[in-house]
Amino acid sequence: MALYEHIYLARQDVTAQQVEAMTEQMKAVIESKGGKIGKVEYWGVKSLAFRIKKNRKAHFTLINIDAPPAAIAEMERQMGINEDILRLLTLRVEAHEEGPSAMMRKREDSDRDERGERGDRGDRGDRRGPRPDRPRRPREDGAVEGGAF
Repeated sequence: MALYEHIYLARQDVTAQQVEAMTEQMKAVIESKGGKIGKVEYWGVKSLAFRIKKNRKAHFTLINIDAPPAAIAEMERQMGINEDILRLLTLRVEAHEEGPSAMMRKREDSDRDERGERGDRGDRGDRRGPRPDRPRRPREDGAVEGGAF
């Protein structure tokens, strides 16, 4: 049997329980045709880059599948009939990814500390205060531009 990663987008106005029920229905289709389901990840409601069928957001779900091609074809056929599913994509892969997918991993910014500040920028230099290579000009009200307060 072949390995697949399947992602589908459900309309934003359905509930998370309805999305879970759709996932269970698709799992039943795959298993009835002799396939197995690996991990299932619900990614939540996310904004879309462009409108799809008048929707700006959608529920995203990833399913790892080990099944024959006939099971995938039947699952995609049933998903195509369902009006609550906006888009679907099934990719054949060599191996399933172990652990959480990239969407579920937390962002790790090694160059920022817990306050959100950036660390030493090295080649950027200090940007505080006036630049010594730029001359100061008087403004209309007599104050000097580019100076410290």
